[in-house]
Amino acid sequence: MKNWEDAEREIRSYAQRWKIERFHFVLKNGCKIEEKQSRSYECLKLLTLLYSVIALQILNLTYLGRLCPDLLAELFFEDWEWKVLYCAARKTKILPSEHYCIQEVIYDLASLGGRKGAPSDGIPGVKSLWEGMLKLYTLLEYREFLV
Repeated sequence: MKNWEDAEREIRSYAQRWKIERFHFVLKNGCKIEEKQSRSYECLKLLTLLYSVIALQILNLTYLGRLCPDLLAELFFEDWEWKVLYCAARKTKILPSEHYCIQEVIYDLASLGGRKGAPSDGIPGVKSLWEGMLKLYTLLEYREFLV
């Protein structure tokens, strides 16, 4: 490196590596893309595209929840989706009287995903979020049969 600008550029690009690693972590472990290898190339290509979008949504939810915790849930979920999430995670039929923000969404998804919520747990990560989203969308599928 010749100067401080070069060093700063290298540090900024290396800092992005973590996001790429988390993306692949969600794609491999959350979406289980490697288990789909027995399919045709065209099918695998479409699945990879679909699962990449899902992985990016989980990462966006995770990082925006940390950067902008007061964003409204309506920006990420349909009205009926966040209402089911709220009620299922909190085991209630009473909807919030105030705005339901993304930070609450993250903790509720993590709760559905099996996170115990001990004070030492810290902020929920992508694993508890993808597990929570799996349960949420299973609940949403069954909701259609109940209405």
